[in-house]
Amino acid sequence: MTQTNQQQDEATDPNSTKGAYVTDGQEFKRDTNYIETRITKDGRDGYPVEPGRYRLIAARACPWANRTIIVRRLLGLEDALSIGFPGPTHDKRSWTFDLDPGGKDPVLGIERLQEAFFKRDPDYPRGITVPAVVDITSGAVVTNNFPQMTLDFSSEWTGFQRPGAPDLYPEGQREEIDRVNKRVFTEVNNGVYRCGFAGSQEAYNEAYDRLFTALDWLEDRLSGQRYLVGDTITEADVRLFTTLARFDPVYHGHFKCNRNKLTEMPALWGYARDLFQTPGFGDTIDFVQIKQHYYIVHEDINPTRIVPQGPDLSGWLSEHGREQLGGRPFGEGTAPDPVRDDEKVAAGHNPMYPG
Repeated sequence: MTQTNQQQDEATDPNSTKGAYVTDGQEFKRDTNYIETRITKDGRDGYPVEPGRYRLIAARACPWANRTIIVRRLLGLEDALSIGFPGPTHDKRSWTFDLDPGGKDPVLGIERLQEAFFKRDPDYPRGITVPAVVDITSGAVVTNNFPQMTLDFSSEWTGFQRPGAPDLYPEGQREEIDRVNKRVFTEVNNGVYRCGFAGSQEAYNEAYDRLFTALDWLEDRLSGQRYLVGDTITEADVRLFTTLARFDPVYHGHFKCNRNKLTEMPALWGYARDLFQTPGFGDTIDFVQIKQHYYIVHEDINPTRIVPQGPDLSGWLSEHGREQLGGRPFGEGTAPDPVRDDEKVAAGHNPMYPG
């Protein structure tokens, strides 16, 4: 049997992602060694907080980047920290700015995020990841350490937050938030990837069991309280939400996380809809880009690269009834302003923005 020219090209394409995610016979292990440089008030790492100096690069498709989009919006940092949106797909080399005119980020002037990483380190040995914050003046990436990034938005960028910005990382609750975040990351945020990228049946079975044990714990926890920690939205809710938003469109089928759908877990589904309908959360979600990213990029588990039509997303706007549990979404703060026109999700990509 002979290959077509297209098949031959794909087989020899050095930028193909095939083999990048699944290792036969092994469990998936995420590389969590990020650039740990921080942007702080005192500039201890050489990068002081300065409005207009940095650019956040955050693909809407990526759950880790989606966190930064949400926190930036909740805190009202739009004027202080500009944002660039790569397209939903990438090859083995890098995320690209194919959504922008000329295929270049309009501020950084680059076609690939890889260029900013190589400005920092010409021999950068790891994956080119989003979110990333780039120093506009030098064109070099400052950090891609996404867990610390959103915490610093809350604690280091206070001088440039909007009036009424919520406290997403209150000092009196940080120990509990950190504890919840640790379990949510290992078992849920990364747990879905451990299922999807498992290289053996044994590795998949273990990851599957761990994921749904954690989801059952969250279902029980959220049956009696509106938010994960305390009675207001915190960093913990942001981190869980971006995984839940992708669960039925992607993780349930594509990653084989199919014991049940999110819509079949009453507390989690109500909680997810509650947040989705809260300004700053659902208005950042681009379901079309999310599906394109996972189904096109992950050639290891979807070699046809066909993107599914479903699921029906209209339920995200249905009544959730979570107000009965009390709570104040923004605490002593207020809701963020409407999304800026140049940062809105495309029409038809989200039930909030019908096509």
